[in-house]
Amino acid sequence: MFRLKRLMVLRHPNPMAFEASTVANFIGTSRRRRHEGEEEMLFLPSQRTTYRFLDIFRMGDKAYIEKERARLSDEMSRGYFADMSDLKKHGGKIAMASNTIIPAMEAVKFPSLEVNYSDGTCLNLPATSQENADKPDKMAIPGASLVCLSFRASSQGMIDSWSVPFVDAFSASKNVRIFEVSFIESWFLSLNPIKWLLLRIMRKSKTDGKNDVLQRQLVYSFGDKYYFRKELKILNLLTGYIFLLDRFGRIRWQGFGLATEEELKSLVSCASLLLKEK
Repeated sequence: MFRLKRLMVLRHPNPMAFEASTVANFIGTSRRRRHEGEEEMLFLPSQRTTYRFLDIFRMGDKAYIEKERARLSDEMSRGYFADMSDLKKHGGKIAMASNTIIPAMEAVKFPSLEVNYSDGTCLNLPATSQENADKPDKMAIPGASLVCLSFRASSQGMIDSWSVPFVDAFSASKNVRIFEVSFIESWFLSLNPIKWLLLRIMRKSKTDGKNDVLQRQLVYSFGDKYYFRKELKILNLLTGYIFLLDRFGRIRWQGFGLATEEELKSLVSCASLLLKEK
């Protein structure tokens, strides 16, 4: 069993070049997962702030400045305490999941997202039949994909409440995939040397699920994801977000927070319908 006792990090003389609190949170936060009867330890980053710098070569671009000003105002209007307040009110259940599948004509495309496996392999989500039709070397495109988004360690229990029953329901299916995406938005932790170090720390044989019948994938997304979150209308970073995608990468069903029995029945039913679609 892979265990990381301690990671020693030297403080950089320039405080702006090193996010001490972010690294401390990363080191101190972990999640437990059972895989084939073995308990494993995986790190789930829990950073608070994404540090960014304005592009000095675009300082004369009024549209760029206005866009950054609007973003700054938006990010300052909502922080950790607002997320925590909402979490206390509804426990992460932002809304109840729909009982029916979203019609294909009304469904919107899941935003493009680059993720990494713990071995460093890169993948672009969503993988669609249209985009990969001319790439026979790629893995088969699933008829249904469950994408679980986790921005903080506190939401891992919520993610498990959806993914574990989903695995049980489709354990023998070769046409279904699960992606559990952990986000690491810190600019420091997203730097290539640090990024590859973290991936190496999190690497362990058979932890990413590449060889599972269900094609369950544990992946990590690095870097600023503000506009990705805006596109999906994600505000509270302390809860979990669940998306059921069809083979074309369209969002056909969505869930939040902890799963209820009725919502799980709805999820399984909608995924079964997607598998029957031509």
